[in-house]
Amino acid sequence: MNLIIDAGNSYVKMAVFEEGNMIFSQLAEYVDFLKVFLKIKKTYPKIRKVMLSSVSKLNKTAIEKEISAAKLVVLDYTVKMPFQNLYSTPKTLGVDRLALVAGASKKYPNQNCLIIDAGTCVTYDFIDQAGVYKGGGISPGLQLRYKSLNDYTANLPQLKAAYSNILIGDSTENAIHAGVFNGFVNEINGIIEQFSNTFSPLVVILTGGDANFLSKRLKSGIFVDPNFLFKGLNYILDFNTSK
Repeated sequence: MNLIIDAGNSYVKMAVFEEGNMIFSQLAEYVDFLKVFLKIKKTYPKIRKVMLSSVSKLNKTAIEKEISAAKLVVLDYTVKMPFQNLYSTPKTLGVDRLALVAGASKKYPNQNCLIIDAGTCVTYDFIDQAGVYKGGGISPGLQLRYKSLNDYTANLPQLKAAYSNILIGDSTENAIHAGVFNGFVNEINGIIEQFSNTFSPLVVILTGGDANFLSKRLKSGIFVDPNFLFKGLNYILDFNTSK
């Protein structure tokens, strides 16, 4: 069994894999991480390998103390990858992006893939049909866009992200929803179209916390998988620990 720990910007997400299949997942606040981690360890005593992927400052010391019988892989740019990486600044490349590209290389080998991760930020990552990772883009996520309107203006309210079919807002709140949501959707659709025009045929994978929320408004033909990051991390773990 494998335990995957993904320490993101807002939460710590954990998943247990058995023979390549995800059998359990849980999200935890940072303050509750150790308690949840120990409970998972007790529930699944057959865990033998652990992957830690952290874009935050999660302290791995507590993890190391509790998994003496398991092999721990801490994901960074030096970990062996199942693809060729042409990113010019690999030290600055987010480990979450590495995992998504690895997942695409496994599930869609020998195909052009665009992976879109819609979370705190929205990231776009491209791996070509030869298994070469070229890079991508980073943009503010949906909630960040709402928050910025409140942070950098005097009178606009802080709203939560909401699915919107509104084209013309008839109030300030509706206008914010119309502008932010439609702008976000059109950004993603526009980038998909640009990649499709340049790299055809193209597989498009949508993941992240807002994946299901956004999929209703995006162009058809997109593979939606909110757990794609977990699967990529599990693949990297096996790729680096298999004999």
